[in-house]
Order: sequence, then C-alpha cells, then structure tokens
Amino acid sequence: MPEVLINGPEGRLEGRYHHSKEPNAPIALILHPHPQHGGTMNNKIVYTLFHVFRDLGFCVLRFNFRGVGRSQGSFDDGQGELSDAASVLDWMQTYNPNARACWVAGFSFGAWIGMQVLMRRPEIEGFISIAPPANLYDFAFLAPCPSSGLIIQGEKDEIVPEEDTAGLVKKLQLQKHITIDYRIMKSADHFFENHIDQISENVKSYVSESMSPASQ
Repeated sequence: MPEVLINGPEGRLEGRYHHSKEPNAPIALILHPHPQHGGTMNNKIVYTLFHVFRDLGFCVLRFNFRGVGRSQGSFDDGQGELSDAASVLDWMQTYNPNARACWVAGFSFGAWIGMQVLMRRPEIEGFISIAPPANLYDFAFLAPCPSSGLIIQGEKDEIVPEEDTAGLVKKLQLQKHITIDYRIMKSADHFFENHIDQISENVKSYVSESMSPASQ
C-alpha cells in the first residue's frame, strides 16, 4: 500500500492508500482515534477496517490527522480534524471521479469525525462507527442522519459506556428512511482486545450485504 502525502488545510497529511484494480471501484475513508491519546492511522482497528474495505474491492485510504506522525499542523479539538478528513476525501474523489459508492468508517474520536463528514457530504451512502464516543461529544448534529450504517460497541467499554451509545442508536433508529444496525460485542472493552477478528467479520458481512445489488 503506497504512502501518500496530501495537501491538507494546515500542510501535508500522511496517509496510506490502496487503489483497487476494479473499474469504478467504491471508495472508503478510514479515520483514527483521538490524536492526544495515542491515536494514529496504524491503530489496530483502523488497520483492520482498511484491510476489510481493501479486500472488498474498495479504493481505501487511512491517514494521520494534523500533528500525528508526519502530518503537519497541531490538534484542533475536532474542527481542524474534520477539515483534514474533508480534504482527504476530496483527494480520493479527484483520483476516483467515477467511484460507484462512497463510505466512511471511524473508531472512537474518528467515528465522531466520520459522522460529521457524513452530514456534510451527501455522496456518502454508508458508514461504520466503532465505539462512537456518545458520552464525550455531542452527536445532536445527526438530525436527520442522512445514511444507514453499522455501529459496533463493546459491552464492557470502560471509556464509552454501552448505555450512552445505545441512547444515541435509539435516537437514530427513530428517524425515517435509514436503518441503523447496532451490534454489541460481549465482554469487549473500548479497544476490543481479542475481538479484532470479530470486528473484521461483522464489518465485512455488513458492507457486503449493503453493496449487494439486491439491497440497492
């Protein structure tokens, strides 16, 4: 997977990009957890999501938010990181103008950013949110949520309690024209230790089913 350097709002952004050999392949953007708590594009869950989408034939990109790794700039409490994600998605679309679908996936802080990207980009038709931090950030902007998606939560999450995520899911499930698939992983903590393979299987099955002609 080649390294890419993308011009972001505050300088270059370091990423890893896989370009599918399939014509008009769908694209997916993967977003990492909190930069100030060790989050990088090499996080195990981010890496797993990247490979799931790659194996499903997507053009897929994961990158470091500003101030992480070789990405320039400094942490900006989410607003700048949202701009970073939008710039990276622009880059992907420039190289894939005929992509037949667009997805966004994120873990923890990255899930919060991903849902904001979803609200601003109507071309995104599906999302994956792993442990969205519903207790730490306001998700009220999802009114209405424009796309269906999969939310995965650890039953024993010590950072984002399951009941907080369940409350967010309940609000989203009341909205019309979308479907939220909520899956709780028994005994999993926030970092899903020993559950990475289970995340991979769940995401792969969900995306495959969503992309099948019968569900379009």
